Amino acid sequence: MDRLDRLTLFVRVVERRSFSAAALDLGLARSTATQAIKQLESDLGARLLERTTRHVATTLDGQAFYQKCLAILSEVEEAENAFRDAQPRGLLRVDAHGLITRRFLLPRLHEFLDRYPLLDLQIGQGDRLVDLVREGVDCVIRSGEIEDSGLIVRRLGEMTEITCASPRYLAEFGIPKTPDDLEHHRVVGFLSSRTGQILPLELLVDGQVRYIEMRSRVTVNNSDTMADLGRLGFGLFQAPRYRLQQDLDDGTLVEVLADYMPPPTRLSALYPQNRHTAPRLRVFLDWVSQIFREADL
Repeated sequence: MDRLDRLTLFVRVVERRSFSAAALDLGLARSTATQAIKQLESDLGARLLERTTRHVATTLDGQAFYQKCLAILSEVEEAENAFRDAQPRGLLRVDAHGLITRRFLLPRLHEFLDRYPLLDLQIGQGDRLVDLVREGVDCVIRSGEIEDSGLIVRRLGEMTEITCASPRYLAEFGIPKTPDDLEHHRVVGFLSSRTGQILPLELLVDGQVRYIEMRSRVTVNNSDTMADLGRLGFGLFQAPRYRLQQDLDDGTLVEVLADYMPPPTRLSALYPQNRHTAPRLRVFLDWVSQIFREADL
């Protein structure tokens, strides 16, 4: 293992907080990874990592060396790309909501992989904001407002939101015409992962967002389950139009309060600051940006 390989390994151990995970990522035996880091510490005359039974953490020297390694590896990658075919290569790990993946990314995936034959893609699916650095993920695609997380945010577009319910629910509770009609209605409760509270309905009234807290008999923390419960008549709910368009066309769901639509939801790509120069991430971001520019959101 040469010096650059050891630096790459060290960075991956720090980010994954695990020798085993880092070794797996790089296709190495754990014993090889452990011995390489020991040799690196010996050569530097400094202890870089603190090992426990649960995870690995950097020492003060290790954290400083980690930042130096990021800069060095970034410079090396840029230099190599300047003198070769500059084709993005390697494994790119991304994470996106399952429906967004299936609806927008998968239908055009052949296009992306055919364009970049040296690049492999690992796609995770979820709602939570993963710890990109710790879990070794290069980029996530998320909807909604993004709290200050220290990540770089690239805006991909805005999704049109609607308020809807099933015909069964509307037959029982009536069709609300204005926000004031919601007093005797109920919602499918959706728990915020950030606050742990049920999200209120959001309606635009005279250009201002009005937040309406409503009664809910069933509460969930998964958007797909929320939509299923809405179809079954458990209450009003809000979701992007694209994911419910087939239900609207089939009559399974009915849009209500169309004159008081929710504000649109932002769709963004987030990635760590130390990833921004990687060619494989740059081309992926350009590709998904084009997809969502052309999509009917």
